[in-house]
Amino acid sequence: MSTITYESDIVAWANEQATLLRTKQFALLDIEHLAEEIADVGKSEQRELASRMAVLQCHLLKWLYQPARQGTSWQLTIKTQRERIKRRLKQTPSLKYCLSDSDWLADAWDDARDLTEKETAIPYDKFPESCPWTIDEVLSNDWLPSMKA
Repeated sequence: MSTITYESDIVAWANEQATLLRTKQFALLDIEHLAEEIADVGKSEQRELASRMAVLQCHLLKWLYQPARQGTSWQLTIKTQRERIKRRLKQTPSLKYCLSDSDWLADAWDDARDLTEKETAIPYDKFPESCPWTIDEVLSNDWLPSMKA
């Protein structure tokens, strides 16, 4: 039986569990914690995607609300986040459902508004309650928001 517990050292525990799986010592596996960790992998992927979306939308908001500060740095951040989101979706196609999940999108938008407020001092409630752009616009390589005349 193992002397390494999930609670005492999660990294050592994970390595041991992997060894037990590879050597087919199934009776020694910590099934309860393994199931929990496997479920958390999906949640972690969703959190990363949401974080990247929030950063992207934050920079799109800054682009829109602070035109005098538009510059290469913001453009590079927008480009980088778009590329990383697309790469994540390619590597994990099941995450694409997030882009059509209204609750997920609303949470990402709220995070973007929070982040933009912190980075600009523009009050949270000055930004639209819901994202005014389509997901295609947000992820389009050649699209940037502009104030409508």
